[in-house]
Formats: sequence, structure tokens, C-alpha cells
Amino acid sequence: MPIMMDAGALTVFMKDVFKQVADEFAIDHVSETDLTTRLLVEDRHLRPGGTVSGPSIFALADVSAYLMTLARIGPKALAVTTNCSIDFMRKPEAGVNLVAKTRLLKLGKLLSVCDVLVFSEGMDQPVARASLTYAIPPK
Repeated sequence: MPIMMDAGALTVFMKDVFKQVADEFAIDHVSETDLTTRLLVEDRHLRPGGTVSGPSIFALADVSAYLMTLARIGPKALAVTTNCSIDFMRKPEAGVNLVAKTRLLKLGKLLSVCDVLVFSEGMDQPVARASLTYAIPPK
């Protein structure tokens, strides 16, 4: 199944449905099986110790899996996270954008499963890895 929403359509959707956080994220690439997004890191995303906070990293992973799912199923605002497992592996650099590389592992009628690797922009090793499952609303 081809993509139903490209980067432009996903960006417009976010601005319409999640206007409170849409400007924190950028969508760089969308295909049938993968998506690349960025968290545009600002001071509000930082925690003591000079690093990006865990909740900010989780938000990027969650939004990325959501957008990957919507890219394939279309604009269904009520798709929801049903499971997430996240490993924080390295300290992200403060003030550097985070990049999420998302792979769609399975798309069924009721569930979508994605794997997300999060990097500090310019780093070769991931700072976090997440596995997320989304429930797809019925037609």
C-alpha cells in the first residue's frame, strides 16, 4: 500500500490537530516503510545536567510512530499509542536537534508497530531506541 500522506500533508495535519506542539517537530522524509523527523530542541526541552529530557525524547519517538502510521492510513486523529518501550542509551547533546529514524515493522487492520532510533544530529550512535504500537481506529 502506498503512502496516503506525504511530509507536507503530515505537517499540515499536525498544525491543524496538534497546534500546541506542531512547531516543535519537522518531517524530513516519508516513504512506505520509513520516516525521518526532528525535534527542534530549545531550552524547554533541556533538563539539569545539560541534556535533552527523557520526556522530550519520548515525545519525538511517539510523534514519529504516529506520523509513520498516518502516512500509511491517512488522517485519522484518533490513532492512539497502546504500547511503548524505550531505552535511553546515551546522553544527547544539549541544544542540538534530535533526529528520529522510524521504521514501520507491521501495519495491520487494527495495529501498527514501529521501531524508532533517536540520534543527536551529527552523532553516529543512537541516544535512544523505542518500540511503539499504535491502535488504528475502525473505519
